Amino acid sequence: MLDQHTDEIRMANPFSAVPTAYRVRAGGRSWFANCAWDAIGICAALHVNGSIETSCPDCGDAISLRVIDALPDDDTLLFHCLVAASQWWDDIVFT
Repeated sequence: MLDQHTDEIRMANPFSAVPTAYRVRAGGRSWFANCAWDAIGICAALHVNGSIETSCPDCGDAISLRVIDALPDDDTLLFHCLVAASQWWDDIVFT
């Protein structure tokens, strides 16, 4: 997806070309993801274990998650979408 103001690449899902709150370290490198879902997707796309660092958008608490053998190491975390999946591409940057 191109940035509408600069025509530069903004995202190639699940990777973000601009810094975001979702930092992924996997395979000896690090990337930014577009969202929590895409952060897990980077590990899946690369077929490697990884770690994800972000913060809760509600309270600001730090969140760290490891993905090991394609599974998150914390099954108590909840992924909440404010926009219905059928509407994500209406404005994917906002979503």
